[in-house]
Amino acid sequence: MQVNIAKNYILGVVAVALLAFLSITIVRIPSIAALSLSPLIIGILLGVLLSFVYHKKQDSVGLGVTFSAKKILRFGIILYGFNVSIAEIGEVGFIGIAACVFVVVCIMGLGVWIGMKWLKLDRDIAILVSGGSAICGAAAILALESSLKSEAYKGVIAVGTVVIFGLIAMFAYPILYASDIIPFTHTQEGLYIGLTLHEVANVVGAGGAISDECANFALITKMIRVILLIPLLLIVPMLCGKTQDGGGKKLHIPWFAFGFLGVVILHSYVDFSDNIVMACKFVSAFCLTMAMSALGLQIDFKKFKSAGGGAFMLAFILFILLCIGGFFLVYGLTKLGYF
Repeated sequence: MQVNIAKNYILGVVAVALLAFLSITIVRIPSIAALSLSPLIIGILLGVLLSFVYHKKQDSVGLGVTFSAKKILRFGIILYGFNVSIAEIGEVGFIGIAACVFVVVCIMGLGVWIGMKWLKLDRDIAILVSGGSAICGAAAILALESSLKSEAYKGVIAVGTVVIFGLIAMFAYPILYASDIIPFTHTQEGLYIGLTLHEVANVVGAGGAISDECANFALITKMIRVILLIPLLLIVPMLCGKTQDGGGKKLHIPWFAFGFLGVVILHSYVDFSDNIVMACKFVSAFCLTMAMSALGLQIDFKKFKSAGGGAFMLAFILFILLCIGGFFLVYGLTKLGYF
């Protein structure tokens, strides 16, 4: 019996690891790399495409796939802290930090309110879509999904929304800027991109299409939004404790958020070699891609169809709020002489 359980874990983890390896290989193909797609996105797509195979073999690999979607995910989130350093925050300044906090709070708050009150969405889906739009796309959704302990299909729905609108923005922003529709300098445009685009890969793609100066400022701004994932992971479980049979609430504390914070601090103040940092970033990306692939494998299409429309409507509304609201926020700050 114990041997069968161990075999189930091993086969499931190996299967998901192969999907992650394939995803990372695909995004390195020159024609695909030009699109600035994250391996996380490819991972979930491959998982969804192979989900029918998984459901037939679930008894043989299910434990390992679930382990990848939950435990390996958390390890990847912890190591994701190597993508951020506290020193970078100072380059944006207090006003830039305040702008990031304002955007995250507004999008998160409005998103959950609109999703639950207007669109009648499930609470977890509203939180996941809002978190993905407000913070850092798929990585934020994975972290929140783990904190909320929500069903796998909800994470897949949320990721699908940020992928679509993140890609649209990544291509649209440089075109609008080149057309002189957006009256910003490269630094101001970098702030706009960093404040409003979903994925880190989207920010790199859009900023890099304009200039190195724009890309650097956009990425630093985006990293501040990523850091705001830490308080979000702590606050959301406190507000959304699962009701128990006795009427109380069970508080799920996402301990991996403290690990993420610890790595950010270590990366900021300990002089790691470039090789160590790059290795940790790769392991983080690989673990997160494994988690996304596992999430895709576990999708329940019946539930996906029932909730997908409302989730995409919420993501569209938040996309418009980010684009238009973010523009006027940056425009106002420039008129006040801050950037």
